[in-house]
Amino acid sequence: MKPGPLNLITDVPGILVGNAEDHAIKTGTTVLVGDKPFRASVDVMGGSPGSRETELLAPDKLVDQVDAIVLSGGSAFGLDAASGVSDGLRAMGRGFAVADVTIPIVPAAILFDLLNGGDKGWDDNPYRALGRKALGSAATMFNIGTAGAGTGALTANLKGGLGSASLVLRSGHTIGALVGANGTGIATAGERANFWAAPNEIDGEFGGLGTWAHPVPFLESALTKRDYAENPIANTTIAIIATDADLTKAQLKRLAVAAQDGIARAISPSHALVDGDIVFAVSTGVRPIEDPIVDVMHLGHAAAVCLARAIARAVYLATPADRDTLPTWRQKYGTPS
Repeated sequence: MKPGPLNLITDVPGILVGNAEDHAIKTGTTVLVGDKPFRASVDVMGGSPGSRETELLAPDKLVDQVDAIVLSGGSAFGLDAASGVSDGLRAMGRGFAVADVTIPIVPAAILFDLLNGGDKGWDDNPYRALGRKALGSAATMFNIGTAGAGTGALTANLKGGLGSASLVLRSGHTIGALVGANGTGIATAGERANFWAAPNEIDGEFGGLGTWAHPVPFLESALTKRDYAENPIANTTIAIIATDADLTKAQLKRLAVAAQDGIARAISPSHALVDGDIVFAVSTGVRPIEDPIVDVMHLGHAAAVCLARAIARAVYLATPADRDTLPTWRQKYGTPS
């Protein structure tokens, strides 16, 4: 396996991503949209998810395709970003047709970024406008790090961010990950610079430091040093896996389940009661699979590898801003030579 030419989820043909940010609020929205509707499913492993229209992604539900998926900051307020995306798609004439009515189907997930030093004193919810703006910017190239849904993201000890990565399998299928990395846990080995995701790293994409070879006592984790009364633990990692493999909703459900391993490889601890940890899986359906067991198993493994790498890239590429409450990885550890 090797990364696609952009090492982004948009290496999957037909997939576009758009970002919108408000740096005063320290938040943002990211939308994934296709050049046509795509099949999707979802898996939730965190104890505090925030989502919209995820139930219809179950294999037994009627709607077989969706028009876009939104990842957003803002906690419950951020779910309104999907309304802005829906407005934009409706203006394009896109959506699920019911008689003479067209209804855009836009599942969404949110992360908690309300305590990150940004100005949250808005009078009108800003996320609908951010969603519409993100849709308008959708393209094959997009920023990661402090961008889109990752603008205000934090981990336990470092600034988080928006991450992405891709792989091309020997079968010819492409798979990619897009993530808002805002986990309750930490992405590095204790207070070391090394990323938990290092065994999955390709071509030094997040510093090339390799793994930390020595034990990391749990008490060394920054998570244990937080005073919950003053610093409530409220986080979430939200992600999308995309592939050109022609998968059913049931197979996409298994792909999303397998991809959750990527969160566990990159963030420790993960899937906590105070995390959301939602993974969507989408298929453009343009490349057939030959073996419904072996091919789906390989795609699931690739999904986990991609998601682990995307999380580390999100943290590695985060940039500093005024009123940040945590340092970026580069502020703390410098830039590798």
